[in-house]
Amino acid sequence: MTGLFVDTVIVLLHSAAVVRTEGFLLETERSSLFAPAAVVGVCLLLGLVAGGWILGSEIKEIRLADRYVTVKGLVERTVKSDMATWPVSFKEAGNDLPQVFAKSEADKTAVLKFFAGQGIAPGEITVGQIKVTDKLANEYGGNNTGPRYIVEQTVTVQSKDVDKISKAGQKTADLVQAGIVVGGTNGQQGGIRYEFTGLNALKPDMITEATRNARASADRFAADSGSQVGSIRSANQGVFSISPAGSGAAPDEGGGGGDADASIMKKVRVVSTVDYYLVR
Repeated sequence: MTGLFVDTVIVLLHSAAVVRTEGFLLETERSSLFAPAAVVGVCLLLGLVAGGWILGSEIKEIRLADRYVTVKGLVERTVKSDMATWPVSFKEAGNDLPQVFAKSEADKTAVLKFFAGQGIAPGEITVGQIKVTDKLANEYGGNNTGPRYIVEQTVTVQSKDVDKISKAGQKTADLVQAGIVVGGTNGQQGGIRYEFTGLNALKPDMITEATRNARASADRFAADSGSQVGSIRSANQGVFSISPAGSGAAPDEGGGGGDADASIMKKVRVVSTVDYYLVR
């Protein structure tokens, strides 16, 4: 009887141990399943937070892109030409080619003498090729009236002393009085062309100043609208234009502009267009 009781107790103790062991194993399995789920949850949470931050940033950028102002910066400089070019063409006509050619050579000598009298150095003078026209040889011309031969020559002066060339140009009547018909090249009226060759040296400073003026305009606009000027959205440095000094609107704005080549003093102009973001 006592042995039976002991055996029963041992069986009960063994059963309790088995139950504890199975409970421990079940708890361990639950813990091992809970850990991955927790990691996945944290990752999802972080993903939602990051996605919300990115979405908010994009919405902010979109709203910022809709708020900008376009301003212009104008800069003008008055400059003096540093190169003068004066092509003087003259022609003689007749039916005797040697005689016509001799008259043309006499005209050339008179023109060179005139230039020398105005202090123009030989190195500043270029004599072009002689052009001879025989109207009878032009089978498609159809104009056989008048002298048969026309001899034309061009003498070109190019000098950096624009004042000297300008004074010489005012005495062109002396050539007319000498019997020389002064004309232009390619059938155009002759005249002195004045150029300004230092534009590239002016461009960097003018662009910087134009951008600075555009920023000042943007600051005034932002102050009036209760905003602040942000970064540059886009920029266009514009096109440089040259017109006679004292003229009105530039040619690119529909103004007459005048003939810039005929003026010693010129106006260099550039308008920069800049878009600035506006932020609060």
